[in-house]
Amino acid sequence: MNKDYLDQLNMTVGSEKILRNESMKNHTSFKTGGNCDLMVLAANEEDVKTVLRLSRQFNEPLYVFGNCSNLIVRDKGIRGTVLKIAKGFDEVTVSDNLITAQSGALLSKVAKVAQQFGLTGLEFASGIPGTVGGGVSMNAGAYGGEIKDSLIYSKYIDQDGMVHELDNQGHQFSYRRSFFSDKKDIILSSCFLLQKGDRDEIQMKMNDFNNQRKMKQPLGFPSAGSVFKRPLGYYTGQLIEQSNLKGFNINGAVISSLHAGFIINEKDASSQDIIDLIAHIQETVYNKYKVTLETEVKIVGEE
Repeated sequence: MNKDYLDQLNMTVGSEKILRNESMKNHTSFKTGGNCDLMVLAANEEDVKTVLRLSRQFNEPLYVFGNCSNLIVRDKGIRGTVLKIAKGFDEVTVSDNLITAQSGALLSKVAKVAQQFGLTGLEFASGIPGTVGGGVSMNAGAYGGEIKDSLIYSKYIDQDGMVHELDNQGHQFSYRRSFFSDKKDIILSSCFLLQKGDRDEIQMKMNDFNNQRKMKQPLGFPSAGSVFKRPLGYYTGQLIEQSNLKGFNINGAVISSLHAGFIINEKDASSQDIIDLIAHIQETVYNKYKVTLETEVKIVGEE
């Protein structure tokens, strides 16, 4: 890695925000993955702009992650810089019926703030482990609610370092996709319009959703949530279960016996074990039902 690049980062961002040769196991919800060359922990908008500018100036590969809850990092790790936008870049503010959240704020935190202010519309997000940036990018959803239902606009920075605002329509939301899905633009913050509601009723609804999760999802093991998108006309978990795959195991990467749509890291599996299990599920389901399962999780890193 270019020494001038490192020196510039240290001077502008600050050495306390920079981690060298950091294990991605410490960050991914699967608790797998090799080391990244460099990780920068963003604390403000200026950090994001600086890392973007310097990585382009010195032609250093840049990866932007949030809470790493929907991510598989390969075992050889990541060559380049990881810009992590999570804790430290997670301010949430409320004004009347509007909630504005920096992209590193956990969706569960935003939902909780909404409840505290008696605002309804984000209860579905109370158990989603990702950040606002990741949730907006993939139009995260659960229990009949999606990000697109309440988002007003997002503020983002493009690859030239220019900051823009994008309204709801401009996000081009669809199932687990948005304008940002295949772009390298970086979401800085998002604003949501909610409705006035009763705090106790909102809390009860959140409790109900979270209780359903505890009953139906293997929350006690490292996982990345639902591995696959739902194919049109089918339920993913049902397809996998009816293919007799529940409990199938590759070196500790296991198809959950509680919910077949989840892969769990039960016994120190590697990222490759999880990737191999994903491929086995896709092949088995396709051979039986001629249905192609598309991954919801992202796979990155050196092959």
